Amino acid sequence: MVDNEKSSCVYKNRDAPVEARVKDLLSQMTLPEKIGQMTLIERSVASEAVIRDFFIGSVLNAAGSWPFEDAKSSKWADMIDGFQRSALESRLGIPIIYGIDAVHGNNDVYGATIFPHNIGLGATRDADLVKRIGAATALEVRASGAHWAFAPCVAVVKDPRWGRCYESYGEVAQIVSEMTSLVSGLQGEPSKEHTSGYPFHAGSKNVVACAKHFVGDGGTDKAINEGNTILRYEDLERKHIAHYKKCISQGVSTVMVSYSSWNGAKLHSHYFLLTEVLKQKLGFKGYIVSDWEGLDRLSDPPGSNYRNCVKIAINAGIDMVMVPFKYEQFINDLIDLVESGEVLMARVDDAVERILRVKFVAGLFEFPLTDRSLLPTVGCKEHRELAREAVRKSLVLLKNGKYGEFLPLNCNAERILVVGTHADDLGYQCGGWTKTMYGQSGRITDGTTLLDAIKAAVGDETEVIYEKSPSEETLASGYRFSYAIVAVGELPYAETMGDNSELTIPFNGSEIITAVAEKIPTLVVLFSGRPMVLEPQVLEKAEALVAAWLPGTEGQGIADVIFGDYEFRGKLPATWFKRVDQLPLDIESNGYLPLFPLGFGLLRDSVENSTTG
Repeated sequence: MVDNEKSSCVYKNRDAPVEARVKDLLSQMTLPEKIGQMTLIERSVASEAVIRDFFIGSVLNAAGSWPFEDAKSSKWADMIDGFQRSALESRLGIPIIYGIDAVHGNNDVYGATIFPHNIGLGATRDADLVKRIGAATALEVRASGAHWAFAPCVAVVKDPRWGRCYESYGEVAQIVSEMTSLVSGLQGEPSKEHTSGYPFHAGSKNVVACAKHFVGDGGTDKAINEGNTILRYEDLERKHIAHYKKCISQGVSTVMVSYSSWNGAKLHSHYFLLTEVLKQKLGFKGYIVSDWEGLDRLSDPPGSNYRNCVKIAINAGIDMVMVPFKYEQFINDLIDLVESGEVLMARVDDAVERILRVKFVAGLFEFPLTDRSLLPTVGCKEHRELAREAVRKSLVLLKNGKYGEFLPLNCNAERILVVGTHADDLGYQCGGWTKTMYGQSGRITDGTTLLDAIKAAVGDETEVIYEKSPSEETLASGYRFSYAIVAVGELPYAETMGDNSELTIPFNGSEIITAVAEKIPTLVVLFSGRPMVLEPQVLEKAEALVAAWLPGTEGQGIADVIFGDYEFRGKLPATWFKRVDQLPLDIESNGYLPLFPLGFGLLRDSVENSTTG
């Protein structure tokens, strides 16, 4: 009797092999239970009844969809644990996996450590740093109750006009491939004996990672977000698929599909790339998840003929669908498609096997609820110091002095002028995907602005004058200042809203730089998610110019370097163009004539530049 009971509950036995547990559980599931596991819904439509009655397998929150505004990690954990308890009360007790856009720290959650966006991390060329950031992010995500981070984005950016440029580590596959170490940071590092392609997860202090967006999202024609990547397969493989192999070798558990198309065919419907390449050729054994309403976009107008969209996407190889709202329609349509034979039960079983495999590997059956002992890691000193280190290493020195070195700045100068829209705005400093999808302005979370950092770094006798926009009176008395620091840059944005054909510095940034630099020796700190137009007068008038990217909450990292406590180390992860009409610039082409080449970065102790790597 005991033996029979044990054999009928293999999936509940933590000591049984994962594949045996998957097989046992799958054999006990009804069709609605299977399709429930394939369904990913938004937290605003999730409830105890919905999760329990529809056997929902996964929940996520849109960026900006909080339990309540400025909710801290403990409140997120309360919400997610509530969803989890509902799932555990279902017939088979299959836990949900909760996903969150933790793309530069656990950036949806108030008080979390916000790290530099990927474009800045690409400038560091420091794979170990990125791995440590992944581990820190995993702790803060798990402290909030979530299990799955939608990271890393491993797009290779072809053209900075693309609105997701800052989500990329760089413009060549080599840089991006090195930075996939984030996967091992998030999930833990597998042993050398680990089978490539099989999901890996080290334990309850790690999260499930998600390599995205498969594939070619950064290479679209004319840099149009969700556009069309036009390449031969051999070039697609070399430029855009190669680093997915690196993720898969580290045991990445999930892959998210791109909204974009390849040679006119949408990725969400692409059997060859999703099934034949990703699953079969590359040996990926985790699950493939759609992007937000990705199935809706397979038809025109979006959302029309939804049943056919479901059929195409599931048959192409998508395993879990980020619905995220109309879950009843998705579930009913997929049940009907299976019952009519238009989607084979074998395809559903393959999808569910993959999802269950990840859940078992991630230990969700054994540890479904939040470990509250992790709460003190959120925004802790150690993590903020790590973010500060990342900021320091990401800074790229583009110019340093007209006739000799201007940096480092004297921290004991008599009087300093700090100017610009970005000098004292934490939201601008963090960029998009911070608290909300498109980002915000102001003191949106805990952190240190550049102005805060400057005031903390200078001597007690130094007077710091801050003006968001410099007054005529201040400029007329420019002789009173030892030097000026002008901080300008982009407004926060995300995705298509970030597509930009002009790439000029907003808020008359170039004019402000020039006006100040004509009167006062000036350091320019540029906050941006990509190279921007640098007008000739800016390059001529400014004494020094630093690309600070989107550094996150720890502005002290900038002060550490400009005042000389640390050296500049950053190298451009993407080519800095002279004019937008040059774009896209291809480092492999004969017409490659940039303002600053890929890999450029001045070293402070030498006027020579470094372009290695």
